[in-house]
Amino acid sequence: MEAEKMDENEWRYHGEGNKSLVVSHRQRCVVLRFLKFPPNRNKTPEEIFHHLQNIVHFGKHIMKQFFGEKYVHHGEVVQLSLDFVKQLCLKIQSERPESRCDKDMDVLSGYAMCLPNLTRLHFVEHRPILCVEIKCLFLQPKCGFLPFSSHVLQEIKRTVCRYCMHQHLKVAKGKWKRLSKYCPLDLFSGNKQRMHFALRSLLQEAQNNLKIFKNGELIYGCKDNEDSLSDLNELAHQLKPFFFPANGLVSGPHCTRTILKELIHVITMTLLSSTDVCKAGDLKTIPSSQGRSYCEASSFSKELVRNGKNKTEASGLPKGCLLYKTLQAQMLDMLDIEGVYPLYSRVEQYLEEFPNERSLLQIDGPYNESFYEKLLDLSTENDGTVAYALSKVQQYRVATTAKDCSIMIALSPCLQDECLEQRPIVLTSKSRFTFSVSVLDLDLKPYESIPHQYKLDGKIVNYYLKNIQAKDDAVMSTLLKENEDCTLVLHKM
Repeated sequence: MEAEKMDENEWRYHGEGNKSLVVSHRQRCVVLRFLKFPPNRNKTPEEIFHHLQNIVHFGKHIMKQFFGEKYVHHGEVVQLSLDFVKQLCLKIQSERPESRCDKDMDVLSGYAMCLPNLTRLHFVEHRPILCVEIKCLFLQPKCGFLPFSSHVLQEIKRTVCRYCMHQHLKVAKGKWKRLSKYCPLDLFSGNKQRMHFALRSLLQEAQNNLKIFKNGELIYGCKDNEDSLSDLNELAHQLKPFFFPANGLVSGPHCTRTILKELIHVITMTLLSSTDVCKAGDLKTIPSSQGRSYCEASSFSKELVRNGKNKTEASGLPKGCLLYKTLQAQMLDMLDIEGVYPLYSRVEQYLEEFPNERSLLQIDGPYNESFYEKLLDLSTENDGTVAYALSKVQQYRVATTAKDCSIMIALSPCLQDECLEQRPIVLTSKSRFTFSVSVLDLDLKPYESIPHQYKLDGKIVNYYLKNIQAKDDAVMSTLLKENEDCTLVLHKM
């Protein structure tokens, strides 16, 4: 990438999160990722370069060990002309959501990350591309299991997942208008019926957890607290050429339902498909059987009862699939934040006495083989040492990163007699697709965020308990009132 020849008009706004902003090239299959900072930031170019380089090294040397070589795209740090960056910032400013403008795109350092544009398939040219991005669990964090640690004091956390509890707080604060029926435990169950229900729920209430791109353009998803970009009927209209190429094959009132059913089937099959072998493939994290496989707040069980069914067949994730690998990385959180926070405090106390030891503890990197090896110690016997405390803190950071990652699925129609370099194929009733699957959003969660996560966990749980108790009290009050109204009074004759 030649910095002096770059033209801001060849790039367009692609999206942004809390900490970074992404632009994509109009012709080439690449994106640039810039960091974002509050207006009064005081980061030097050297600090920003080091920060970006750490992101690259963490993806390359740590997360690739969990997911495999093909699925993690760590990119590279590039230096750009400051004039180009400033002009680009001015060009895209009007396209940014208002609620994201509390932070500014970095225009002073000249550094960015260059990554492949995963809304396109680099091995397919001149073909329509459909791309689905699923935000994976602590759906910030979205977690595919319930905590089983003995450190968990709030019993509700053993029966209701963090995501479902957090929904109540987010709706109360006005972040979202309605509760979502989506539950991460359904998606991570490996049971196709539950997975279909979870994906259908995501389509009905995408929030910021599902986006669909067509030829690199966002056609379905959510911008912050606004409604979906288009309704499901419009989405079905956009998807019809992919799943039913011949006109007239599907129409009428059942068209939307039929097309979305095909989409859900394709997503499910790609998520359950086998992936390549990764270094952490034999990592013996705690099996999910130690915890519950259902979340009590999930709408799935209620839907079963409504349809006259009491249970569904037991199943699990195939060990080779990407969801299994994601769950395995998530389950490095063996103590829950309630067990990790005291250990974080132990490390902090040590650093107060020996501040120069921070670099030796590798809290801020380097993220190399030595860092990875320390993640493999799955012992939960607290020996009172700083080494034990630090290993559990680092495992929690990596686990939380996996809980907050995204999975990107890119699909392209292919003909019956085509064989694209033995690429994986998924079939539908009328079409066949070649596909690729990637994992995004793998920045290591900051060490300094642990106190915030501990406080947030308490807020989420306490609000949920308060909200559920209020509803129970309201129901009981209604029942008592009905009983009073229906009292039969007998008078002596």
